[in-house]
Amino acid sequence: QIPQISYASTAPDLSDNSRYDFFSRVVPSDTYQAQAMVDIVKALKWNYVSTLASEGSYGESGVEAFIQKSREDGGVCVAQSVKIPREPKPGEFDKIIRRLLETSHARAVIIFANEDDIRRVLEAAKRANQTGHFIWMGSDSWGSKIAPVLHLEEVAEGSVTILPKRVSVRGMGCWSPELALLNCRFWLVGSFGCSSHILGGLAGAQKVEPPSPVPADRERIGQDSSYEQEGKVQFVIDAVYAMGHALHNMHKNLCPGKVGLCPRMDPVDGVELLKYIRSVNFSGIAGTPVTFNENGDAPGRYDIYQYQIRNSTPEYKVIGQWTDHLHLKVENMLWPGGGSQQPSSICSLPCKPGERKKLVKGIPCCWHCERCDGYQYQLDEFHCKRCHFNERPNENHTSCTPIPIIKLEWSSPWAVVPVFIAVVGILATLFVVITFVRYNDTPIVKASGRELSYVLLTGIFLCYATTFLMIAEPDLSTCSLRRIFLGLGMSISYAALLTKTNRIYRIFEQGKKSVSAPRFISPASQLVITFSLISLQLVGVCIWFIVDPSHSVIDYEDQRTTNPHFARGILKCDISDLSLICLLGYSMLLMVTCTVYAIKTRGVPETFNEAKPIGFTMYTTCIVWLAFIPIFFGTSQSAEKMYIQTTTLTISVSLSASVSLGMLYMPKVYIILFHPEQNVPKRKRSLKAVVTAATMSNKFSQKGGFRPNGEAKSELCENLETQALATKQTYVSYSNHAI
Repeated sequence: QIPQISYASTAPDLSDNSRYDFFSRVVPSDTYQAQAMVDIVKALKWNYVSTLASEGSYGESGVEAFIQKSREDGGVCVAQSVKIPREPKPGEFDKIIRRLLETSHARAVIIFANEDDIRRVLEAAKRANQTGHFIWMGSDSWGSKIAPVLHLEEVAEGSVTILPKRVSVRGMGCWSPELALLNCRFWLVGSFGCSSHILGGLAGAQKVEPPSPVPADRERIGQDSSYEQEGKVQFVIDAVYAMGHALHNMHKNLCPGKVGLCPRMDPVDGVELLKYIRSVNFSGIAGTPVTFNENGDAPGRYDIYQYQIRNSTPEYKVIGQWTDHLHLKVENMLWPGGGSQQPSSICSLPCKPGERKKLVKGIPCCWHCERCDGYQYQLDEFHCKRCHFNERPNENHTSCTPIPIIKLEWSSPWAVVPVFIAVVGILATLFVVITFVRYNDTPIVKASGRELSYVLLTGIFLCYATTFLMIAEPDLSTCSLRRIFLGLGMSISYAALLTKTNRIYRIFEQGKKSVSAPRFISPASQLVITFSLISLQLVGVCIWFIVDPSHSVIDYEDQRTTNPHFARGILKCDISDLSLICLLGYSMLLMVTCTVYAIKTRGVPETFNEAKPIGFTMYTTCIVWLAFIPIFFGTSQSAEKMYIQTTTLTISVSLSASVSLGMLYMPKVYIILFHPEQNVPKRKRSLKAVVTAATMSNKFSQKGGFRPNGEAKSELCENLETQALATKQTYVSYSNHAI
């Protein structure tokens, strides 16, 4: 229990109050030094360093303190810790340099070593031709000493060292070898301000009288010599001052007004004295406060040096201080080669924007940079996150931006062609309608079945008009009209054609059995049948509206390309491919049924009816839609799906309408306008005669080939008609064209 005050011991272990509870020191612990070195490393933006320590308490404790502080503060990793043996073998230091080079990115090396080891490390680095590679950071054992770097200036250039803050004490030059001890003018009484009777009591109650003054010329003898004051002199003085102040305060409190030691201080109680030592607070010889914390440690105050070569002159230059906080003048630092460009000592380069860090296991300062690819953006330093379904990452994947919305524009080539076809078709349809209305009472118009013709022309018009609905911007009204009219136009057209072909088929089938007319062949009946077929389409659409109300949607999946830059949201109606099939399915059923009836009535001569033109119309329409199906569904994965499918659908619908318009009505319009002489009534024949003529015509068609101009056919017709008149049977007459 004897209190001690050290002027040089800096080992962190001595701060342990459980083991060294009576130990105090006026020099800072290496823990502060380690903290200062960590702060310097971070200020220089280094995060990957190696450590090098001499075997023993000082080196190992210093490195351990540095590693602990770096872990506590974070942001600094130790690549490897190398220890210098007490008795190194030959080549040991070359081996150390090779080991340090294994982590070549860790250019900064923290050294807690003695002078000899520091020098031999620098020599090994020079032999390995690594001058300028390593940036050394030395502890107070290196400080500002010349010996470790003598003749190794280039290897040591740029080294950063740390040293407890100190000053040279004036008046201590008398300790030069040239002066005798008795000539010194350093007096305990004068320096400490202690009363002579206190010192006398401590020295055996003997007063100490100062010697006679020394001449001034003799005081200056050591000033021009090679003598350099030991750096720890300041701390020696402060340690003695601290003990003196503690004893003075203790004597003042325990022995007030007494000379020498009183019974309460004889003997001195170590525990009591320790309390007075730990509570001292005075200005030291350097003008800095001298205090102790609860562990007996003095505050950490350091000067930071850098070994620089300016104009071929090496020197240690103060570049900062550390007193709880770092004050570093980075702009005053020079690095190997004399440059001001700060070297790096990092494990991994910073990741670019849009890249996340994937840490190397066990080394938080080392990482691999991984790009946030696809539709991911950089959420933070270590994570990527997928953008919302309606967003895509920006160019550098640091944030998300809305996906552009597209639709089929009127100016697009994909729209211009269908619109052109539709406009021409509408004009042609209107022309036919106007012609038929103008010549409504002529035989050809009557014979073509005026009622069903106008219904069919209405369907053709709607087929052309659907193109504009398909290209218009999708909204509630547009999508609703698409549902109604996309299938309605085709249903009207094919319902009218199916009614016609079915009527022809029933007439000829009935004629083979009897001369009575089949039921429901009047114009009114035909309209009822046609509208009944059309109503099924409308009922289906109404049910669809009830189950799933129409609305527009933005589809972000159709054009969600691998490269987000090309991703687009498609504004469209909520009609899926399956819904489209169902919508057009009924029209397709009517078309197929009509084609079947057209095939069945293909044997009826064209001079009697419209069966063959209808047949050719249906064959061509089937070819159009057979081509449509693979094109439409085969492009479902294409980036241009919306454009291709819309264009294909509209053109197919328009072509179907054009085929019906061209084959069924253009020949009639041609006769009406350019050959009015043919637009006259034909003679009427009985139903039995017509059917028999058609049947016999097929049987003898080959014989007619041997006679010019189809004489067999004409003769057959005439004979059949004569025979029918001779029998004078009751019959219902029909115009050839009406059939």
